[in-house]
Amino acid sequence: MPLVHLSDMINHAYRHNYAVGAFGVANLHFLEGIMQAAENCRAPVVLNLIESHFDNYDFELLMPAVTAAARRAAVPVAINFDHGTSRASAERAIRAGCNGVMVDTSALAFSENLWQTRDIVTMAHTCGITVEGELGYVPGVDGENARNHPGELAYTSAAEAVGYVERTGVDCLAVSVGTVHGRMKGVPKLDYSRLAKIREATAIPLVIHGGTGLSDEQFRRLIANGVAKINYYTALADVADRSIREYVAANRKGGHSSLLTGVRDAVREEAERCLRLWGGGGRAAEVLAQCRPWQEVEHIMLYNVSSTLSEIELASVMREGTQLIAAIPGVRGIRTRQTIQSDGKYQHCLLVTLVSQAALESYHHHPAQLRFSHKALRPVLADHITLDMEER
Repeated sequence: MPLVHLSDMINHAYRHNYAVGAFGVANLHFLEGIMQAAENCRAPVVLNLIESHFDNYDFELLMPAVTAAARRAAVPVAINFDHGTSRASAERAIRAGCNGVMVDTSALAFSENLWQTRDIVTMAHTCGITVEGELGYVPGVDGENARNHPGELAYTSAAEAVGYVERTGVDCLAVSVGTVHGRMKGVPKLDYSRLAKIREATAIPLVIHGGTGLSDEQFRRLIANGVAKINYYTALADVADRSIREYVAANRKGGHSSLLTGVRDAVREEAERCLRLWGGGGRAAEVLAQCRPWQEVEHIMLYNVSSTLSEIELASVMREGTQLIAAIPGVRGIRTRQTIQSDGKYQHCLLVTLVSQAALESYHHHPAQLRFSHKALRPVLADHITLDMEER
């Protein structure tokens, strides 16, 4: 149940001058460590699924575990898709269970970034999904970060941010004020004056990418200037690596499972340090009270078909329909069923699972659904009933 709307969580942080930690989930050890940290701190938390990591694990296999961890938590949790590369990847993430998306078009020209982001917002908001945009450019400085985020740092312009936020409708804005993805070289110099102008100009929650290497005082000043979400991964990877290397140095004959024994605790300790530093500790109850729960809904149709329709013809109609419906944003799954009892009132069932009530409302009016329903399905129905269901 504590899976909540991401926008509600971030806006609470923004109003109360603290920042939510959005921690990169690289595997189950990271997931468990992050969730233990949030529980220990009684803090809201965002689980970040970063598209560039998908080469290292099967996204669709990991997501059920991420969702299960969120739903069984006693603290508010949101699940965010981070640094996506396209609208299609955002739709995939929504279908898998993310309730926030960020497609990174920040390397593009301002106008192209704006139009592509607005397209993502239009699609995602019909599903009730929170959208983060990015203006300016935060580069990577070493290893995989340099490969995934090539190029030079470009600071966010407060003047451009006004038009970008108004014309895209993003819920929060990632800004570039001097941070980098990965490990910073030297002492980071952050442009707080620029950040203050962006905050005043946009009046929406701001996001920092590239938090590794910042001092406690720098984090505090960022939060004081409107930062309500901090994305954090490299430092977690570093403490996990250190845990493994220290074990190897002390235990030359350890097996694979033994190598990983300290990773969960190392990630937990670092995430817990950040959650307390950024001000989210002890806020779980008040955040839960002010956030809408995020829950799936189901559209169910029980039906009988015309006696003149063969099983092969029905299978063809439903195959075409399920392909159309499955492509609608916000549809998580679609199943067709037939009753075991031959004397039941209804012999067939169509079950569509959607990510939220907003997605259900959009589904009812979507051209693909209407085309299938009116042109293909209804002509072959003898009778039917439909029900929209949610968990109580």
